[in-house]
Amino acid sequence: MPSSTSAVRRARTSKAGVPKPWQMFFSGFLKHPVMVGSVIPSSAKLIDKMLAPVDWANCKVFVEYGPGVGTFCRPILERMAPDATLIAIDTNADFVRYLDHTIVDSRFVAVHGSAADVEAIVAENGHEQADFVLSGLPFSTLPAGIGPAIAEATHRVIRPGGAFLVYQFSPKVRDFLSPHFARIDHDMEWWNVPPAQLYWCWKD
Repeated sequence: MPSSTSAVRRARTSKAGVPKPWQMFFSGFLKHPVMVGSVIPSSAKLIDKMLAPVDWANCKVFVEYGPGVGTFCRPILERMAPDATLIAIDTNADFVRYLDHTIVDSRFVAVHGSAADVEAIVAENGHEQADFVLSGLPFSTLPAGIGPAIAEATHRVIRPGGAFLVYQFSPKVRDFLSPHFARIDHDMEWWNVPPAQLYWCWKD
């Protein structure tokens, strides 16, 4: 259920010296290519399809891994309830600073950290579990052991009935997800560069 207009805060306007989103995104890709899934932000069609199954009325804690310049953050905030929380976790401190500067919303928390530590991060922000977790991290190119650790920690932190939402450009990501999630829905979004694999991993 979308939140009321008054609950959604507008992003700060860019000031002198603040990079444009595309500049930040491209810079982040050049600095950390194995941690950024694509040099081009996700399309609006991908965002809408990825978020469509979310039960917004019963979503109080939403977590995003690798938010980058906030391509998903703003659509998530527009859909979230006024009393919900969005926790965005990124290993790139430049992205975290950028999000803190450009998104002004009391429901938004940007954290410099690893998705593998999601349980501790959620607890530090006053919550026991997350309802939904979103990730565009390139699992197949992450350092050895990190992908499996993230998948396992994510399954533990999600409440029963919640889901892990994953968009990737390689179907190999299913190898990381299937050991932890028995029910995985799959689709493709062709209106994206490159076309993306979409997965909804449900914790029944």
